[in-house]
Amino acid sequence: MRRIPPPVEQAVETLNLPTATRRRLLAGTGLASASLAATALLSACGEDQATSADAFGNFPKTPKWKFVFVCHVTTNPFFTPTQYGAEDACKLIGAEYQWTGSVNSVVAEMVDATNTAISSGADGIALAVVDKAAFRGPVDKALDAGIPVVSYNADGARDDVGSNRLAYIGQGLYESGYALGQRALTQIDSGEVAGFIATPGQLNIQPRIDGAQQAFKDSGKPITFTPVATNADVTQGLSIIDAYVQGHQNVAGLLAVDAGSTQSVGQVVGKYKLRDKGLKVAGGFDLVPETLAAVKSGDLDYTIDQQPYLQGFLPVFALYLYKLSGGLISPTQTNTGLLFVTKDNVDPYQNSKTRYEGSDTAPKLVERSGPIAHE
Repeated sequence: MRRIPPPVEQAVETLNLPTATRRRLLAGTGLASASLAATALLSACGEDQATSADAFGNFPKTPKWKFVFVCHVTTNPFFTPTQYGAEDACKLIGAEYQWTGSVNSVVAEMVDATNTAISSGADGIALAVVDKAAFRGPVDKALDAGIPVVSYNADGARDDVGSNRLAYIGQGLYESGYALGQRALTQIDSGEVAGFIATPGQLNIQPRIDGAQQAFKDSGKPITFTPVATNADVTQGLSIIDAYVQGHQNVAGLLAVDAGSTQSVGQVVGKYKLRDKGLKVAGGFDLVPETLAAVKSGDLDYTIDQQPYLQGFLPVFALYLYKLSGGLISPTQTNTGLLFVTKDNVDPYQNSKTRYEGSDTAPKLVERSGPIAHE
């Protein structure tokens, strides 16, 4: 039998390992060197750690905290990378998360889910505040119970965040809508522009269309900007956009402020070859495959990336650090950013299948090379 190096044998004796794990290591099963033995020891420790609440990295031992995400459209593919972000963050710190809320943006269902999280003793709550009144009571109730709350993806109205949440983690919604309009203004000087919105009044997207409308107004150009309601159901929304285009043959611009409407705008532009009929600009939000394909083909000029992965990853760490520090590290306002995806930079989005964009499930390193774009 191959002898285990004495330093490794001593290390095994000092570890508080289960009898079976200790016996397996001391049997010297193919350990040719101290370095290989050390690797096996790390693996063994990892096995034990996965079933305990031991410290992770340089963090102290904690309970296995549970953080609850309350979403307005729980099955929407936009939030696939958000869930991966929450999952990945939890694995780093030995926590867990729950994904709950409403499938169809029913605020009452979201309120119920929030109250359930409170009564079940959640250790922290991340909440999409899509209504500026409905969540004020539940958030106060959570805070009174000692449960930290952050908002993500939506944060009430521009003039009223709608709750006493500790911080917002997500894109600046009004600002991103304003940027959508400003970008369009580089390609259009006059005419009619339609702005499509799936759920008017809902505060994850209403601020965007308000921002776009203000951008056109501030420009002073002779442009008529018309908000048009579509539908949370993408198929119905597509029909509404299709009908609008058929009734407005001279439309100069088509913009959208949600993923479904943006996807549909790209499809309608391609279907009717609107570029050949005088359409000056088309754009919107988010990174569903159909939208990226439309950007690549030129049917859409651009779409806006708001980093949905970070909207899951960062709230977990904000809540964890609050708990870890006894409230001394309070969550901070975090803008997850705004990046225009155009024909010039769309290729990596289409060619890289990753959980960071929701197009793959496997954790993996995404290699890149070459200069990083900058102004």
